[in-house]
Amino acid sequence: MQKRLIHTIAILPFVMGMLLSACKKDDYKLNTNLQPVSRLNAPADNKFVKLQPATSATVSFEWDQARAEDGSLVLYEVAFDKESGDFSNPIAKFSSDGGGVQNKLSLSHKELNSIAGAAGIPALGTGKLKWTVLAAKGYNIQQASTSRLLEVERPNGFAEIPVDVFLTGDATETGADLSKAIRMKMITSGVFELYTSLKDGKYHFTDRNTGTPATYSLEGTVLKEGGESTHSGGTKVYRIRLDFNNTVATVTEITGMGLWFAPNNQIMFDLTYSGNGTFTASNQVITFRQESWGRDERYKFRLNTKTADGADAEEWLGSSNADNSRPTAATPLSFWNLFPITNNDQWNYCYKFKTEVDTKACDVKVYFYNDKAYTHEVIVL
Repeated sequence: MQKRLIHTIAILPFVMGMLLSACKKDDYKLNTNLQPVSRLNAPADNKFVKLQPATSATVSFEWDQARAEDGSLVLYEVAFDKESGDFSNPIAKFSSDGGGVQNKLSLSHKELNSIAGAAGIPALGTGKLKWTVLAAKGYNIQQASTSRLLEVERPNGFAEIPVDVFLTGDATETGADLSKAIRMKMITSGVFELYTSLKDGKYHFTDRNTGTPATYSLEGTVLKEGGESTHSGGTKVYRIRLDFNNTVATVTEITGMGLWFAPNNQIMFDLTYSGNGTFTASNQVITFRQESWGRDERYKFRLNTKTADGADAEEWLGSSNADNSRPTAATPLSFWNLFPITNNDQWNYCYKFKTEVDTKACDVKVYFYNDKAYTHEVIVL
């Protein structure tokens, strides 16, 4: 009897453990049952929106809450498809506001423009997007019992504007090796610029210099996806400007560059293009002009260009200040940064040479960098 009691006592912890384990499993069994979203509230069905991706405008999507059987949290996604789609393979899905918790979603016009592009709606075109809401409780995902249409008008421009743009191809300075493609400078959002030369051959633009990038080409003044551009007529220097917001390309031929010496009201000497966005004048003697009040050292730069119809034109580059003091060793490097001058005259927006430059042979270099401010330097030899 005593042995039986001892044996019973010995197995009690094991039995209790099994019972407690069974209870825990029952207590923590996940209830994933839920009722899907029954009604979509906003925007109204077939609402028309003229998309303006460059603005901060948004569209708010709202719906009734889904109901979980155990009253716990439900997560939401808004799914988008083409007008004829059934959401079996949606073109886009977005978690609702609040990390998927709230029964609403705010999407920017830029995001909607991207969705419209994925749906095949062309730039400047009008089309409809179908949307619905997916409610999820654990692994149980329920699609709303209804869907709506949103009619959108897309602006001119690409649905996806690249963060970076590169120039590549056998007509370029670095050839057709993608890893050596030349990065363009972003001058404003969606607008890229590059000073470079082209020789006879093919070229195109990409959104990266590795892997399989998106590509772009020129068709006259139109920037388009895919394709190749062709350059002929020998090696020439250009400023290439691509506007992805408006699908516009501006290719300006640069026929010359000179250092404009304001006291003489003329070009002191020319700079020649030396590759990699750089213009150079070597071993040039620079002599200030003697005036009754002292030595005059003011200068800026003139670009000679060709217009779209082939006519000769001029552009001016100078200081951001209408007037300047003579620089010293303590002058910040930003003093030499280059800016376009639209209200040009003989004297305004000129730089001044350092005192040490007077009567000395110098190298002058102008840099159209693709990763920092355009600038120049004067090197006393």
